[in-house]
Order: sequence, then C-alpha cells, then structure tokens
Amino acid sequence: MPVPILLVTGFLGAGKTTLVNRILQQAHGRRIAAVVNDFGAINIDAELIAGAEDGVVSLANGCICCSLEGDLLRTLSNLLRRTPKPDAIVIETSGVADPEDIVRNLLDPVIWREAPLETVLCVADAASPEADLSDPLLLSQLRVADLIAVSKGDLVDKPTLDARRQALSQINRRATLVEAGGGEIPLDLVLPEVGTARERTTRPKRPSTDRFESFNWTAAEPISLAGFQQAIGRLASRLVRAKGILETVEKPDVAYLFQLTRGKATLTPLGRDDMAKSGTRIVFIAEVDRIVRSEIDEAMSQAGRKS
Repeated sequence: MPVPILLVTGFLGAGKTTLVNRILQQAHGRRIAAVVNDFGAINIDAELIAGAEDGVVSLANGCICCSLEGDLLRTLSNLLRRTPKPDAIVIETSGVADPEDIVRNLLDPVIWREAPLETVLCVADAASPEADLSDPLLLSQLRVADLIAVSKGDLVDKPTLDARRQALSQINRRATLVEAGGGEIPLDLVLPEVGTARERTTRPKRPSTDRFESFNWTAAEPISLAGFQQAIGRLASRLVRAKGILETVEKPDVAYLFQLTRGKATLTPLGRDDMAKSGTRIVFIAEVDRIVRSEIDEAMSQAGRKS
C-alpha cells in the first residue's frame, strides 16, 4: 500500500514544529514517521521513547522521528524499507526553504508509486506583521499549499484575524483555511484514513472540529470507472478532500488508490497484494452543510452500475 506524505511548510516561527508535535501525539494507532530538521525541537517525552537507532527515534505509540540530513529521497527510501512500513510520512521543511523544489521531487513518478504527496500544508502566523505577506519566500510557501493552517490566532483580536484570513485567501484562492491554535488540526483532514469498510448508512463523522465532516461510502462489488469519474465530477466542487480504494469492472485485476484535493484528482494503480480488503471504500470530507449523504449516494449510485 502506498504511504501518503504530508509536507508541512511555513515561515520561521510560524508554528510548524508545534503542529508536527500535535500530529504525532494524536496519531491514534497510525504509524506516522516525522522527518524533521531538528530533533531538539520535537517534544519527545523521555518516557515515550521506545528506542533509537540509525538516526531514528521510535516512540511508544508506534510513531517514529528521523532527522533530515542530506538527501530527502534517500531518507524516504530508508523509511519505506522499514518493517513495518509507516502508515504516513510527515515532512517538516525548514522555515527558509522554498517548498516548490521539494514538491517537484516528490512528484517524481517512481516516488509517487510508493509515497504519493497527499497534502501540502502551510502554517501561517496570524500575529506576524502584515508586511510579511509580501515576502517572496512566504508567498511561494502559501501558493503551493492545499491547506493553510492559521496559527497564533489567539494572540490577535478578531478584526486582525479576519483581515489576515482574508489576505491569505486572496493569495491562494484554492486552498482551504483552517484554524490551528496550539498546533491543533484535524488529522483526518491532512491524512484521511480509509479504515474498515462500513455500511453506506454510516453517520457523518466530524474530524475533531465543527467545521468539517466526513462520509464513508463503500461497495462490495467492483464499480464502473467511467461512472465513478462522472460522480466525482459532480461532487468535487463541494469537497475539501476525498480518498479511497477502488475496484473497477473495466480492470478487475487492478485496484486503484484514489485521492482528491481541492478539485485535483489522481488514480494510482495498486497491486492485489496492496489491498487490505476487496471492494471500494471512499472517504469524502467537506465543510459542514456543503453536502449531505443523500447527494453522495445519488452521485455514486451511477458508479455502482456496471458498464
């Protein structure tokens, strides 16, 4: 199974490491590997350390941390060879790094097959001077992002926070803005999990915030790829994220990893050995009241009709 990557970028002091700390703390059973520039900044309590070897710190909750030294792709290769493999990889860039080069490297087809870039998240400091938004490096960090996490909102008054959010939206209109006070962010939003297949009548799940909700859709039998593409075309404009595993009638011997981020969809072929269970399992994430389950079921019903 491919290992999704979350790339965390942002200006110096914006709160990237705080956010990565919180992701590791709320892993909830997922084996998350964090690639960081500085071990010392990661808040790893001594009692949580299960062991350390080859520059990797193993945590008692199944997560690991490794220091980014030298070539990023070599670091990723080492992580992917571990047994068991991580369920996800979080890469924290330096505050002085332009993420565009990193993104280009991660989009290499060879890397994408094993570790697709799931989300680019930029942490933006609400309390920094307004003039910072004209900095070329910060602009590059913001424009490449799928999600913008607004940090330190508690340090400014509401008009200032609203103005900063508006300015960030103008810089990157396709990105979703989410509050990230204290580094808190819905893990399901940055690394959606497709777990055990559930009934289509499963109630919406709120991913640890009242702004977003998620819907699970499953089908035991292979679905029509053409019908699925049509359904996603109908739903995409109202979704923030979607991710899942597909089995299709057109290519019964191939399973696909499907990912959608702000209207950008990808299908990656998987081997049969990569499938935990047969069938189709999709998680749809949207802002509250943007979509209802009946609309998802209606759109996806055409995908369930065999061509």
